[in-house]
Amino acid sequence: MEYMSQEGYDKLLAELHQLESVELPQVREAIAEARDKGDLSENFEYHAAKREQSRLLSRIRFKQKVLAGARVLDMSRLNTDSVQLLCKVEMTNLANNNKMTYTIVSPHEANLREGKISVKSPIAQALMNKKVGDMIEVHVPAGTIKLRIENINL
Repeated sequence: MEYMSQEGYDKLLAELHQLESVELPQVREAIAEARDKGDLSENFEYHAAKREQSRLLSRIRFKQKVLAGARVLDMSRLNTDSVQLLCKVEMTNLANNNKMTYTIVSPHEANLREGKISVKSPIAQALMNKKVGDMIEVHVPAGTIKLRIENINL
């Protein structure tokens, strides 16, 4: 079971719909066209289209499995007393006084460009259940960083 935001759930549902209703029919059409060209044993287009179909079907099954086990969190029931899933955490790197803000999300919603980090990441794991003012040490691939939590929002 995976907890996620309504936004993340809707995005996954839209991706699944795109795969099933647009991309898969295109691949099936490409397979039919390649099949009409004759000998399948040496038909590169046919084999490439079959590989693409297999890849798409795998992605569809994965997204269906994620959606089947997804539970959308009710944002109104969350509090900001401590860091939890879907909280936006403002923190300061104590080594260089850089301020950072991350939202902790499910692994399927993670996107560093949008400031969303996976709940399974080392930083998010270290932040979980901590409160404003707490200082934490996080072991990341580049070494150890010390952070101070400045604010927690939804």
